[in-house]
Amino acid sequence: MRDSTSGALERVNMAFIAAIVAVATIGGFMFGYDSGVINGAQKGLESAFNLGRLGIGVNVGAILVGSSIGAFVAGRLSDLVGRRGVMMLAAALFLVSALAAGAAPVSSIFILARILGGLGVGAASVISPVYVSEVTPAAIRGRLSSVQQVMIITGLTGAFLANYLLAHFAGGSTAILWMGEPAWRWMFWLQAMPASVYFAALLVIPESPRFLVIKRRDDEARNVLSRLFGEAAAERKIGEIRASLASDQHRPKLSDLVDKTTGKIRPILWTGVGLAVFQQLVGINVVFYYGASLWEAVGFAENDALQINILSGVLSIGACLFTIATVDRIGRKPLLLIGSAGMTLTLATVAWAFSTAVTAANGAVTLPGSNGLVALAAANLYTVFFNGSWGPVMWVMLGEMFPNQIRGSGLAVSGFAQWIANAAVSVSFPTLALTPGLAPTYLGYAAFAAISFVFVQRMVHETRGRELEDMRG
Repeated sequence: MRDSTSGALERVNMAFIAAIVAVATIGGFMFGYDSGVINGAQKGLESAFNLGRLGIGVNVGAILVGSSIGAFVAGRLSDLVGRRGVMMLAAALFLVSALAAGAAPVSSIFILARILGGLGVGAASVISPVYVSEVTPAAIRGRLSSVQQVMIITGLTGAFLANYLLAHFAGGSTAILWMGEPAWRWMFWLQAMPASVYFAALLVIPESPRFLVIKRRDDEARNVLSRLFGEAAAERKIGEIRASLASDQHRPKLSDLVDKTTGKIRPILWTGVGLAVFQQLVGINVVFYYGASLWEAVGFAENDALQINILSGVLSIGACLFTIATVDRIGRKPLLLIGSAGMTLTLATVAWAFSTAVTAANGAVTLPGSNGLVALAAANLYTVFFNGSWGPVMWVMLGEMFPNQIRGSGLAVSGFAQWIANAAVSVSFPTLALTPGLAPTYLGYAAFAAISFVFVQRMVHETRGRELEDMRG
């Protein structure tokens, strides 16, 4: 359906599409919850497993090992067993991880459980946006794909809120809550509920029609496309999808990422990898994973630090809603440029505020005068800029920018790069926070934000309103 006007939208089954998007993006919620739950559990881990700073970094970063593998494997696996099949596997991994992490008797078991959860996070992070992009009309694909980021932040905020409430009612994250178990363990066990809902809901949505055409299951694809866009459009769309595949009709494979004419890696892959890596090098997951510890480190009480996390989550959701309203109107590239500029300024401000920190005789660290409020305001503005741009738009673009033939493979490599960058930033932060310190570390994130502005200007091409079959690599 190359007609992206409002008239075309009148012929699509929006109720069916909305239901599909709602189910698929529960994966985003699980992604967010699984990533954010660790934020309030670090004191419990340190106490239960007798961890030092390096140990905390390893336990926190364990999920990222699984995520990088999950993202790579899921991209390729989705070309073999389908987008829905991979999402169902991710849901099962979320459930097992939640139960095992909460019950872990030693650090090694906890790390293994978090790696399993990471496999689910990595899979959901790349496949949910692809699935949404493959079942939605081009005219509103950006806003519907952006729902993924709203759900990620909702999951994060849900984890922050659950952490706060559990710690509050128990009297602290390490205090006993129910059944003789401390609150921090219940932070993980609660995740089993949405994981179960996610798995059950996936049973009732169809497979991606583009995957079905790739697998030459045209009758099934026709049925799905008819329910989405009507019978006349379904037949035309099958032809367009088939025409967008390799001329010899071979099934997608990793080697398709190499241009057969030049023998070089396709430029579109470098753009995808760059978008994925820069989204992490600006340091966003330092806020997600270490927010509570970070604010405690500069003088805020644990209760206040957990509430700050909730505030950041609410502001982030608001920023994502802004993106949903604008991404199909002003485009992907302008939002990325605005986000890069805003993050550069706000991160530099946070770095300045932390550079004024004062250490008292008893070792307590504080920010003098109003600098604590300046740091808090700048950090929250930073999350607003990120979640109004790079947070959702990167996933939107990865889900739509690759041609049909290389979408799974392109996502595999880009998703793997994204999670490796995530791991590098997250695992290194506890050490960098000590040497060279918070101020230089945040200044480094600001520098990457500035570089990302130049990258977007030179490497990123607008995809707003273009059909997936029209993407060129």
